[in-house]
Amino acid sequence: MGALDGYRVIDLSIAMAGPLAAMRLGDLGADVVKVEPVTGEWQRHAPAGGATGNRVNASFLSLNRNKRSLAVDLKSPEGREIVLELVRTADVFIQNYRAGVAQRLGLDYAAVAAVNPAIVYVSISGYGDDGPYATRPGQDLLLQAMSGAMANTGRDGDPPSPSGTYAVDAITGHNAFEAALAGLLHRERTGEGQQITVNMLDSAIAVQAQELSIYSVGGVPQRRGSEPHGHTYIRAPYGAFATKDGHLALAMPPLALLGRLLGSPELAAMDEHTDGHTRRDEITAIVREKLPARTTREWLDLLQENGIWAGPVYSYADVMADPQVRHNGSFVTYEHPTEGTVTTPGFPFRFSRSPAEVRRPAPLVGEQSREVLAELGHTAEDIDALLTAGVIAAETAGTAETAETAESAGTAAPAAPDHEGAVRP
Repeated sequence: MGALDGYRVIDLSIAMAGPLAAMRLGDLGADVVKVEPVTGEWQRHAPAGGATGNRVNASFLSLNRNKRSLAVDLKSPEGREIVLELVRTADVFIQNYRAGVAQRLGLDYAAVAAVNPAIVYVSISGYGDDGPYATRPGQDLLLQAMSGAMANTGRDGDPPSPSGTYAVDAITGHNAFEAALAGLLHRERTGEGQQITVNMLDSAIAVQAQELSIYSVGGVPQRRGSEPHGHTYIRAPYGAFATKDGHLALAMPPLALLGRLLGSPELAAMDEHTDGHTRRDEITAIVREKLPARTTREWLDLLQENGIWAGPVYSYADVMADPQVRHNGSFVTYEHPTEGTVTTPGFPFRFSRSPAEVRRPAPLVGEQSREVLAELGHTAEDIDALLTAGVIAAETAGTAETAETAESAGTAAPAAPDHEGAVRP
């Protein structure tokens, strides 16, 4: 039994932040019902990185395990009423529509709380629910740029450096996950539901608590040097350096010790806390010149046995083969009815009494529409009528059961939705 067994979550989000938050709740045992259009969530139709699947692409698989899919037309009165029926049975409601869209659909906090006052309603946006940027679409790269984070790495004169992962999406998703848990805890103590708002801009700012405080409290501006450097506010050497056969990462070693190991008296004579900042380019240049003399493995053996923070620079293939990653069970593998054997990143938490597990694979479009509606009391005849009218869709591994048949049930990408994020190419 999972820690959230018995709780129901309604997930009306797309892209990454909202689906990630909902999946984490599902990983902990919650019954997550993903409410998506009858043509399927937008993310299903955009193969991130070019990774296409048979009927479900890799990016969708990575963010939607442990969910059931209810495919419904929210713009129809019948579809909205179905969702409100579901709301009456739910504990958490997650959406990431752009400002004003939830209200137009009749699914804003006021409308949802009128049906279920105890609901924990989590609204995710790019910049906030109101204010001058409220209607702007939130996208990871744009928020990285606006948050100031891109000026923390790289070399003076080079373009700003974005992260190699969807960092703001991930941070926002975990903030929404934490907020939902806190909302449930508050409700357990008081019986009160509430509205919770999470936005990508605040999330990107909050995760830079140290960096922004160095500027806001200490008055130290961001300063990139002439040599590549991993972080403007961290002393040298700090970053990835070429070796004889590859690269290694080196983080803030004692300069006296590093100078001795590298055979550099000049480096050994420097003060790490003063020179480490003021002579950053010189230090980086010395290290860059010395490390190609040996292989990565030779340097790592020497540096690590002397207590210096150094490590390999991995590709994704290296990550998946690493013995610690395998020991931790960092990836999960399960069978999917249309995609076969699926391996994706797993659970970043461990529970001794209520472990996370994959209870169900990422669903097809509306795969559980019949199941969910039957739980709400709809008869088989009623469900058939809703399918015929196009109010819902219900795919299975063999067929796509909609009003328009399989041809329109997921092969053509729908129009861009009114959500906080955008699917990455």
